[in-house]
Amino acid sequence: MRAAITLTERPSVEAGHIAGWVGVGGPGLGANGEDAWIQAGIASMPGAGPMLYAEITRTGSAPQFIPIAEGVTPGRTHSLAVLELADHPGWWRVWADGRAATKAVHLQGSSGRWAPIATAESWNAGTAACNSFAFRFERVSVSSGGGGSWQPFVSAHRFLDGGNVLRNLASDSAKPGVDGRVRASESALPYAFIAMSRS
Repeated sequence: MRAAITLTERPSVEAGHIAGWVGVGGPGLGANGEDAWIQAGIASMPGAGPMLYAEITRTGSAPQFIPIAEGVTPGRTHSLAVLELADHPGWWRVWADGRAATKAVHLQGSSGRWAPIATAESWNAGTAACNSFAFRFERVSVSSGGGGSWQPFVSAHRFLDGGNVLRNLASDSAKPGVDGRVRASESALPYAFIAMSRS
C-alpha cells in the first residue's frame, strides 16, 4: 500500500493525536485474533509538530510508534509505503520518500490476508478536545505482489465519522506545486482523495 500524502493545513491537536496514513492489518486481524498491523503516515500530537512516522503492532505486543522525520510542513508531499518483501511472505517494511524507513518485520499470518487501508484519523484521548486535520492523498495504489508491481487502489469500503469530510478527487495527475517528482508512469494511478475535519 502506498500514497503520496500532503498535510494541506497545519493541524491543531489539543489531546491525543491526528494522523493520515496507509497500512495493512488492524485490531483482531493478527494470529489467534490478536491485534497486528503496520502503517506509515504523517502524525501530530500536543507539543510536537507534524512528523513522518511508522507504527508496528505485533501479535501479543503493544503498538510501537517510530518517528521517521520531524518538521513536516503543510504543502509538501511525502511518498509513504508499507510493502511486503518479495521473497519473504509475511515480512513487511515501511518506506518514506523512496528510502527504507524501518527494518523488515515479521507479522504472522499477514501474507495474502490483510486488506490495504488509506485513511485519516483524530483521537482525542477520551477527552472533549476537538482536534483538526486536513490531508490530501494522491497516487493511492496497492502492490499486486511482494516487492512492488503497483496497481490502482479501488475503494471497496468507506468509513466516515460524522464530524469529518471525505472527498474523492476526479484525478490525481500531477499538479504544479504539489509534487514535481511525479513520474509519467505514476500519473496513470488515478485514486485520490481529501480527508479533513469539519472544525
